[in-house]
Amino acid sequence: MSTSFVLSLIALVALVIGARLLLGGLPLSSLAKRLSVPDAVMTGVGLLGLAFHCGAMFFPGLVTAIPGAQAAADAINALGTASIVWYVVPALLVLAGLRRLHWSGPAAISLVLTAVGVTMYNGGPLEVHLATIFAAGVVLAMVAAVLVLPPSGRNRRPLSDRPR
Repeated sequence: MSTSFVLSLIALVALVIGARLLLGGLPLSSLAKRLSVPDAVMTGVGLLGLAFHCGAMFFPGLVTAIPGAQAAADAINALGTASIVWYVVPALLVLAGLRRLHWSGPAAISLVLTAVGVTMYNGGPLEVHLATIFAAGVVLAMVAAVLVLPPSGRNRRPLSDRPR
């Protein structure tokens, strides 16, 4: 994975997220849903797991610097059953966390995450796999920008009202 690939993906994701911050029409009020705190946590954990999987494959030096990560990184890079589990479980966590969104969001994410998984394990060209990773990053950012409202703090008591 080249530096230009990583920087291009980061730039495009930042552009999509920046559009949400700058454009008054985003997220789409008629379609957007507020995530619950557990759903947001589930989505976040899933995204971290996918990032760990990707990092283990393309940036092993960074991942193996994490204490205790060597065995997991080795299992991921072996591309066997453990690697598949290390990919599928976080992908399912992301989908489970976003399940309450308008159907188009989880459907698009399912499609790109499936494509990433297939191209990772089918023995095809690396360029195709990288293109699906790029698409998945952009689709995830677009779904977040268009369909996701952050968890609300309205059910929480203010700090001043909490018992000491």
